[in-house]
Amino acid sequence: MQMRLEVVQVPVADVDRAKSFYSEKLGFVLDHDVEHIPGMRVVQLTPPGSAVSIVIGTGMTGMAPGSLEGLQLVVPDINAVRSELLGRGAEISDIQDMGGVLFAHFSDPDGNRWVIQGETPSDVREAHKP
Repeated sequence: MQMRLEVVQVPVADVDRAKSFYSEKLGFVLDHDVEHIPGMRVVQLTPPGSAVSIVIGTGMTGMAPGSLEGLQLVVPDINAVRSELLGRGAEISDIQDMGGVLFAHFSDPDGNRWVIQGETPSDVREAHKP
């Protein structure tokens, strides 16, 4: 058996505002923006280099806008990514060192909370193996 997580819904109140945030400020690639049936708009965006996309839209979920938290974007160089996102106008927290693994946080315009995680250094990964 094989299963791949490929799409995660992100609940937003204003689809166009969220689409602009994710594509312009975060650099996510716009895969499509379609209305399959009246009242159901599907906007799919993919973070650069990711196998998983997000979907925002209308008529798809009962989750309240801003209720999603904890999605993690893992990056090879958190300092470079944070600098680029700040340059694009995104508000990103300072980087925190949590035992050798680096993290930063941000929220989208609706309050959905995200985490940016630097790749775990091999010495930290080895130290935590059972």
